Amino acid sequence: MTSPEPAATEAPDAFSPASAAASGSPVAAVVGPELSSAATEVTDRISAGYASLAPSVTLGSVVCGAEVNPAAQVKIPLSMFTRHGLVAGATGTGKTKTLQLMAEQLSAAGVAVLMPDVKGDLSGLAQPGIPGDRISTRAADTGDTWQPSAYPVEFVSLAGQGNSIQLRATIDSFGPILLSKVLDLNATQESTLGLIFHWADQKAFPLLDTKDLRAVISHLTSAEGKADLTELGGVSKSTAGVILRAVTNLEADGGDVFFGEPQWEVQDFLRSVDGRGVISLLDASGLQSRPAMFSTFMMWLLSELFEVLPEVGDLEKPKLVFMFDEAHLLFADASKALLSAIAQTVKLIRSKGVGVFFCTQLPTDVPGPVLSQLGARVQHALRAFTPQDQEALAATVKTYPVTSDYELSSALTSLGTGEAIVTVLSEKGAPTPVAWTRVRAPRSLMAPASPEVVAGLVAQSPLAGKYQVVVDRESAYEMLTGRLAAPANEVAPGAAAGGGSVPVQPPSARVDWPTLPPLPDPIWPDQPSGQASTAPSYEPDPQSADAGGGFLSDLTNSPVLKSFWRSLGTSLGGSLGRTIGGTRSKRRR
Repeated sequence: MTSPEPAATEAPDAFSPASAAASGSPVAAVVGPELSSAATEVTDRISAGYASLAPSVTLGSVVCGAEVNPAAQVKIPLSMFTRHGLVAGATGTGKTKTLQLMAEQLSAAGVAVLMPDVKGDLSGLAQPGIPGDRISTRAADTGDTWQPSAYPVEFVSLAGQGNSIQLRATIDSFGPILLSKVLDLNATQESTLGLIFHWADQKAFPLLDTKDLRAVISHLTSAEGKADLTELGGVSKSTAGVILRAVTNLEADGGDVFFGEPQWEVQDFLRSVDGRGVISLLDASGLQSRPAMFSTFMMWLLSELFEVLPEVGDLEKPKLVFMFDEAHLLFADASKALLSAIAQTVKLIRSKGVGVFFCTQLPTDVPGPVLSQLGARVQHALRAFTPQDQEALAATVKTYPVTSDYELSSALTSLGTGEAIVTVLSEKGAPTPVAWTRVRAPRSLMAPASPEVVAGLVAQSPLAGKYQVVVDRESAYEMLTGRLAAPANEVAPGAAAGGGSVPVQPPSARVDWPTLPPLPDPIWPDQPSGQASTAPSYEPDPQSADAGGGFLSDLTNSPVLKSFWRSLGTSLGGSLGRTIGGTRSKRRR
């Protein structure tokens, strides 16, 4: 999807110093403030740690005291974006605009970007920026030949949450672990859901949307499904009923629209237009009240990417960069299992050519195991008005390399809007010097795009015809409904000898199962050879029965056995998928 092209395009020096030098870019001619010799020495020394001829994203220029050196550039090599990063800062300090700047330059370098747009102000990427005195001043301070530019933007939203291209996923692809988080189930209910998924998998009932899952649970808790429920074992009818009510609530909250087909193909996030990466903006404005759905969907996307993309090792530039604005929503109320899965995904997805950047107010919003995997730090101003704020400030200072150029505890509370304390990994993988950085201004509109522009881009999108029409193919709901609606007077081959009949399933719903050979008659102890087998009779012990059901009752009520069934359900649910996020394997799509 291509946004309207402005007459002017961005300067190549923003991405590759070598190409800038070759083209005679006028960056060096930009007139900035005069520097003292001491400030020049400090800023030049710091910027030397960021020097690179490799394609890079330029964040801005180094500041020393109240002085900024436009020639002292702070850059992130494109090859280091798969080492992930963090953009943090208090409200109003400019961190979202920093994400916008990075997304612009990644797109210009041919890298696709996915960004949840929680506040709606990132849609301005689709329109050129508006020149002004503040833009001119910031361009002079940061050595930037600023020119307004729009970028190719695809507007997407979770199905039922907006008017953009609709994102859907199937119940099958989510799997029991992620779905349990959405449904807010406890450990026992999660293991039961795993057994339900296992039963549907064994019976070849595709779970595509919520009505499929509801139909399976309703069947298992009905009189017709009593035998199937018994076959599962360890599944309480009351627990299944709790899950059914949770699924019904999910439907009322939009799950009936989100879950279904056509399921989004993650390769559609990896597109480019005329050599520029497509920036996919996920409308997340209505998801702050449902952070579980937001975080779970994002985890599903990461897991899908991990499964679909091939191993590529270290690349000169990433295939895709996730930028999670308001990242605290991703981790809100996350279970230990989900946090572990996110940390493992962030650690391993680098080899797939995918980078992940988190943007939030405090670094402490990101769990430690995840934070330890982030190679780039762009820290905007922090506030220290409360004891908790001061503790967060002290913890943030400890995460930076030692520097004699700045007193970090003071600098972090003194940064102006659009300034940040930065350290990243150089192209050799070593941490760069800590740099007080004045960040460049984005070249696209630093405000929401007009509704007319957004609507026009959605209507022109090549993905509109692929995802806007809902597909409702035969799945568990139709198969179970068809089986129950089969004529009662049709007798299945091999019906019981006592005159009972079994309804015949319609061909579309029938599942052919292999026939096992008959078992030989058992031979009981002391039975003469050749005599018809007769099982010995056992009379129940009246005393045991009076005591509460005897051995079987004691066994079924044993807490050890109940713990075993819970563990079995969790193991079966986890084994259904082969991705590290617990999502289901690709099947029956």
